[in-house]
Amino acid sequence: MKAMILAAGRGTRMAPLTDNCPKPLLPVAGKPLIQHHIEKLVAADFTELVINHAYLGHMIEQQLGDGTQFGCQIVYSAEAHALETAGAIVQALPLLRRGDQEAPFLLINGDVWCDWDYTEALAKAREVLQGNADGWLALVDNPQHNPVGDFNLAADDTVCPEPGDAGLTFAGISVLSTSLFAALQPGVRPLAPILRAAMVNGRLLGERLACDWVDVGTPQRLQQLNEQLLNKKRSEHPLRAGAAQEQA
Repeated sequence: MKAMILAAGRGTRMAPLTDNCPKPLLPVAGKPLIQHHIEKLVAADFTELVINHAYLGHMIEQQLGDGTQFGCQIVYSAEAHALETAGAIVQALPLLRRGDQEAPFLLINGDVWCDWDYTEALAKAREVLQGNADGWLALVDNPQHNPVGDFNLAADDTVCPEPGDAGLTFAGISVLSTSLFAALQPGVRPLAPILRAAMVNGRLLGERLACDWVDVGTPQRLQQLNEQLLNKKRSEHPLRAGAAQEQA
């Protein structure tokens, strides 16, 4: 199973941090944000990764290379200008398919962080295939900046297009079938209308995840995540942290 990390966004809300650095390379707890995803994917036995990029994309390729340093193979889908999510997937379809097979792939927004175990994506792919569905969406409790939510989860685990009274937020993590995009023409295309059309037909599964999740969309959230992960690292390795303080 292949995985795609979306990394083409301009990150305007992150300015001035992104004036000379693409958002996926912003440091979090001592490493680029996108590297957290890559290392977690490799730990979950994902070794074939696709990364799209546009704004300052050459810096992403220079930093990550072909993936050898992480134990995986990275191929890039370069966009002359950002194609939005669905447009990016359409362009990358030849890289995501396995031969002629319309296989599911794991899709991750490069500007989110979570501690969900990516090994579970394999089971979600089986659910998509066995249920003849178009995909599976990870949903989380609504953060303060999205109080209403994006979608709702029905009793049969299908996703409904309106949040209603029990809305949940799309986590930016999904398992999608390449067949969902096979008939689309290249160009700038958002993902939401395509997902909503599949929801209307009852073809998208979903699950409410119980995990730590952050939409790293502002400098404030980036700083909070950085402090959260550093504090966690200190609590897990108190002796190492104490030694570092003594040396300082």
